[in-house]
Amino acid sequence: MNVQDKLSAQVKEAVKNIFDVDLETVEFQPTRKDFEGDITLVTFPMLRQIKTSPVKLGEAIGQYLVENNKDIQKFNVVQGFLNIVLADQSYLDFFGSMKDNTSFGRTPEREQSIMVEYSSPNTNKPLHLGHVRNNLLGYSVAEILKASGKKVYKTQIINDRGIHICKSMLAWQRFGNDETPETSGLKGDKLVGNYYVKFDKAYKEEVSYLLAQGKTEEEAKAEAPILKDAQEMLRKWEAGDKEVVGLWKTMNQWVYDGFEETYQKLGVDFDKNYYESDTYLLGKNVVAEGLEKGVFYRKDDGSVWIDLTEDGLDEKIVLRSDGTAVYMTQDIGTAIQRVKDFHINGMVYTVGNEQDYHFKVLFLILKKLGYEWADNLYHLSYGMVDLPTGKMKSREGTVVDADDLIDEMTATARNISEELGKLDGYSAAEKDELYRIIGLGALKYYILKVDPRKRILFNPEESVDFQGNTGPFIQYTYARIQSILRKAEFDYTQPILAYNLNDKEKELIKQLQVYPETIQLAAENHSPALIANYTYELVKVFNSFYQNVTILGTEDDTEKKFRVQLSKAVGDVIKSSFELLGIQVPERM
Repeated sequence: MNVQDKLSAQVKEAVKNIFDVDLETVEFQPTRKDFEGDITLVTFPMLRQIKTSPVKLGEAIGQYLVENNKDIQKFNVVQGFLNIVLADQSYLDFFGSMKDNTSFGRTPEREQSIMVEYSSPNTNKPLHLGHVRNNLLGYSVAEILKASGKKVYKTQIINDRGIHICKSMLAWQRFGNDETPETSGLKGDKLVGNYYVKFDKAYKEEVSYLLAQGKTEEEAKAEAPILKDAQEMLRKWEAGDKEVVGLWKTMNQWVYDGFEETYQKLGVDFDKNYYESDTYLLGKNVVAEGLEKGVFYRKDDGSVWIDLTEDGLDEKIVLRSDGTAVYMTQDIGTAIQRVKDFHINGMVYTVGNEQDYHFKVLFLILKKLGYEWADNLYHLSYGMVDLPTGKMKSREGTVVDADDLIDEMTATARNISEELGKLDGYSAAEKDELYRIIGLGALKYYILKVDPRKRILFNPEESVDFQGNTGPFIQYTYARIQSILRKAEFDYTQPILAYNLNDKEKELIKQLQVYPETIQLAAENHSPALIANYTYELVKVFNSFYQNVTILGTEDDTEKKFRVQLSKAVGDVIKSSFELLGIQVPERM
């Protein structure tokens, strides 16, 4: 139990004993810097239950706490705020309990289980910058939920069927000359992506030709021969044509292999992959059951719909007149299948904000079908990532490729590190590994420190700055702490039972205390940004401590041991919080 939880129980006890009132809630906030105190109790909300003045209420509670709690040294009341000064011993007790706890801040796994879906790419192109944000968000939210006490399964649904896949396949047939990843030296996803771009180029040429022949733009776009051939290929795939299915399997495998290489570079993983080619027929039986229950209705043309107008949405089709499923049908079926597969209590869908409406409809349909777990579905909606050069377009081949971005980040880290010239004594292999850790750390932190809902303008050079709110700045502080520990050539691990804390030490312990609470808050809000910005604040407080307090140079042995212990605890929390963001920390920089 942390200090705030203990105080909350004691405040309720005080109010019960003094006023014979069972308090509903207790509200705390950090003490303002212009007042003396470590934590502040807000008394205004209590006045709904207790008929007295806020100052008298604060004085009465403060007096009770001082008399009955050895951890409270003194208090002062400013209007409706009770500022509480904690005794040094309360900080030391907390620090003693957390400093050797390797899982500090993390809650043991409970029964509730949840699935987090992220990435979910198409197999007609490589992963790009947009996928990078998706993967980093999904992976980090999964790790944060796990740290908050939930059992977590990570998954993706790979969109491996449809007209866009056939476009790449047809272009490879036309222009490929049997090219493979092995013969071309290209990753499979890049190779297939090149043919998607080639299809678009050929398609535009055909459209231009038809326009010159007098066709309208609509006619030209619909009648281009290469598009008709792609549509025919899709029909053959759906009919199980052996040749088409064989090519589809071959080219998709090239892409899967390429994706896996990128995932390994990014440091993300999955417990299970779902494939649209397996799931696109799921949900049709559910629609039939929903028709019988009156959840859905059939129109005269045979199509099946649901009317959500009373819920502030619109009417939504769930089955076409020819009996084929739409994406909504598939998503309904896939959600139900996942619950059967993993017995989960809820799901998080990491999908861009252009799909906000889709998920409102999906979640509402599942509720109307009677699934209790539908109340625990969450759309982790995120904004797009822009570059200083503008938007990305897959068909035109102007996307920022994820692999190229990772390589560019590593190169940027190399250039900046070499300019700083702090890598004497490193081998070439050690330098390369360090550049990779710094570059990836810069990329991940820059993206994850922003609230997921906000759009990002990504600037690679700015992200690798060794000053300010960046990954490398925090990594450098961690490495500085490891340097202190290496230089501490004495046993600093013994518990320190009595010690007079100075303000910088107390401030640092205060910041450590809120780490468990921050994890829970980040889990509730599905926001890695809360973890990122907590870590930045912790690092700022540590650097102020480092600059104002002598650590290894002090003559007092107890002081020296305590400050090394405190530095180590900060390093451990930095490492722990960065693990939740999927970021590595280097031992030296």
